[in-house]
Amino acid sequence: MPAPSSTAPTAVPGEAVLAGGYHHPLLRSLQAERHLTKDMLMYPIFITDEPDAVVDIKSLPGQKRWGINKLEAFLAPLVQKGLRSVILFGVPLHMHKDARGSPADDPNTPVILATHLIRDKFPELVVACDVCLCEYTDHGHCGELCPLDHLTPAEQRADAKIIDNPRSVRRMQDVALAYARAGAHMVAPSDMMDGRVGAIKQALVDNGFGNRCSLMAYSAKFASNMYGPFREAAGSVPNFGDRKCYQLPPNARGLARRAIVRDAREGADFLMVKPALPYLDIMRDARELAPDVPLACYQVSGEFAMIHAGANAGVYDLKAMALESAEGFLRAGCTLILTYFTPDLLDWLDEPAA
Repeated sequence: MPAPSSTAPTAVPGEAVLAGGYHHPLLRSLQAERHLTKDMLMYPIFITDEPDAVVDIKSLPGQKRWGINKLEAFLAPLVQKGLRSVILFGVPLHMHKDARGSPADDPNTPVILATHLIRDKFPELVVACDVCLCEYTDHGHCGELCPLDHLTPAEQRADAKIIDNPRSVRRMQDVALAYARAGAHMVAPSDMMDGRVGAIKQALVDNGFGNRCSLMAYSAKFASNMYGPFREAAGSVPNFGDRKCYQLPPNARGLARRAIVRDAREGADFLMVKPALPYLDIMRDARELAPDVPLACYQVSGEFAMIHAGANAGVYDLKAMALESAEGFLRAGCTLILTYFTPDLLDWLDEPAA
C-alpha cells in the first residue's frame, strides 16, 4: 500500500496544533515566563518569648513556635539547603500586653531578639519583620483604639471601640524603626492602617535607614476566612469585633487596585497580595498597575492547611499541588512567595524535574 500523501488534508489544521510545543519535559519547562527558585521563597517563622520552646501548631502541619534558644539549630539546615529569607512574627505569651501594644518594640521582644541572633549567626539570610500590633495589644486589634474623649457623646455612651488611624500609624513608625535598628533588612506593615506606608518610609529615611531597610507593604490584604491557623499560631484573635473595617472586603477589586497604587506612590519597595490563591486576579492587577515594583504574595495559613487536608484525603499529591500553586503565583506576576511550604520546596527544587 502506498504511503499516504503529505499533502492529504488532516483532521486538525496545523496552526491549531499546540502539543508539539510541550511534548518533552524540557519543552514544557520552556513554556514558563519565569521559574520558581529558592531565592523567591520567604519563610514565615513564629518566635515566642519562651526561650526553649518548640511547640507544635496543630492547625499548621509541621509548623512550630520557636524559642530564641532553639532558633539557630532550626535554621542552620534550612540555610544549608538554600534558604535566603525569613519573615518573623512575635508570639509574646508572658509579656504584659496593653492598649498600645508596648511589647512590639520592647528591646526584649522575641522578634528583636531573633533579628539580632539571625544577623549574627546567619549574616547572609535576609530578615523581614512583620509590623503590626495584633499580637501585642490586650484587645487583639492591629492598631490603637480611640480614647473615649475623642468619640461623639453617643459613641461614648455605647463605649464604642474604634480604631484610631493617626495614632496607630505613629505607633507603626515606632515599631518599624525598632526593627530597623535591630538589623532587619525589611519591615512589612500588615496592619492596613491608611497612610502607614508613607509614614514608615519617611521615618526610615529621616532616621538613616532609607538605604538600609526595605519596606514591603501588605497592600492588598483581604479580610479573609483563611487566617484561622495563623491566629492560633500567633495568639492574635481580637477580643471584640473583627478586622473588616481595615482589611479589604474580598469582593473589592477596586479598593485593592487603589491600595496598590497608593502604596506604590507612598514609596513601598515591595508590594504584597494576601491571601494568594483566591486573589490571582489582584496579583495580575498589581503587576500591571505597578510594573516596576517587585510583587510578593502570602500563601497564608488557611491555604497551607487546605492543601495538606486535600492531600491527606487523597485528592491530589501534596508536592504536585504545592508546586502548582506556586507556579500560579509566578504566572500572575509575583517574584516573592511567603509560604509555610518553604522547607519542603527547598528539598523539592533539588529533585529532578518530572
